[in-house]
Amino acid sequence: MKEHKQIKDWGLGLTGPTIIAGPCSAETPEQIEQICIEMKENNVIPSMFRAGIWKPRTRPGSFEGIGEEGLKWMEIVRHHLNIPITVEVGNAAHAEIALRNNVDVVWVGARTTVNPFAVQEIADALKGTDIPVMVKNPMNPDLDLWIGALERFHAVGLTKLAAIHRGFSDSYDKRFRNKPNWSMPMHLKRVWTGMEVINDPSHIVGKRDGILEISQKAMNFGLDGLMIETHHDPDKAWSDAKQQVTPARLKEILDAIDFKKPIESEQPSERLNDLRRAVDHMDDQLLDILQERFAVIDQIGAHKREHHLSVFQSDRWKDVMESRTQKGTSKNLSEKFMKELLYCIHEESVKRQEKQLREADPVKK
Repeated sequence: MKEHKQIKDWGLGLTGPTIIAGPCSAETPEQIEQICIEMKENNVIPSMFRAGIWKPRTRPGSFEGIGEEGLKWMEIVRHHLNIPITVEVGNAAHAEIALRNNVDVVWVGARTTVNPFAVQEIADALKGTDIPVMVKNPMNPDLDLWIGALERFHAVGLTKLAAIHRGFSDSYDKRFRNKPNWSMPMHLKRVWTGMEVINDPSHIVGKRDGILEISQKAMNFGLDGLMIETHHDPDKAWSDAKQQVTPARLKEILDAIDFKKPIESEQPSERLNDLRRAVDHMDDQLLDILQERFAVIDQIGAHKREHHLSVFQSDRWKDVMESRTQKGTSKNLSEKFMKELLYCIHEESVKRQEKQLREADPVKK
């Protein structure tokens, strides 16, 4: 069994993935105990035990969680596994109840992250404590909402923060329950250096068969851990039965994952340093070429201004997109990458030319 990061190590930059496991919903004390027993039997003790106490459901009438009573059952987990407990809180009242019942870690769900008022109320309820808080990404791919929710907790003095990547709502891509959109957690880690991001493959794929694949991708991308819904009898679970795995299967998944070691955790080899220096040199060349290209674009803009031509020329744009994309794909660059790259360059070109026209127009000055 691989060593997993413990909650006390958060924010200290230690190596080892955080593994969070437990049922979608706490159903009965017998259920909680059986999961713990099977975790011990299979030698798969996670970093934290998760259990849904309050469940935000799309429509009324569904099981909406056992409520505060379920928090008392968490003593069963402490007795058997002696690991921290984490639950979802959806409002200030939940947060206060969780604190009264000595919950170790709370997380904010995707449906709550989209509501800054609810997030602020939870943050205010937790103010003055040092409880760790994990924030799931919002339902829609809005990075500012995700960052904003984390900032609200930071603003009230909570510093033990982490993010959970659980995918984004997408009614078109049927491969996932929630489309992973891997660029979002990557961008979060870029803009908030040191922020730990836990992947939730259960909610991304929505069925147990795909959990290993998504988990491995998360590790390949350098995310910091996994939250995997685990139940002793998943098919009879009261919520999200299709995406939960047994403790035995959890063991198989974790043993099959190739957990990647962060490069920052060890001294880079001289070979890696040489390759990075080569990339740095090529980046400098790319920037020089872009500078030259935009200098020509400025001349084109001046010509259009002088001859009263519109900035956007659709035929020219179509030709550039088709010819450059075709040339890029012939050089083993993906069509998606080429189109996104060309869109970025074209957008900047249009902005520069439009600025020239605006500055030359005395009415718009």
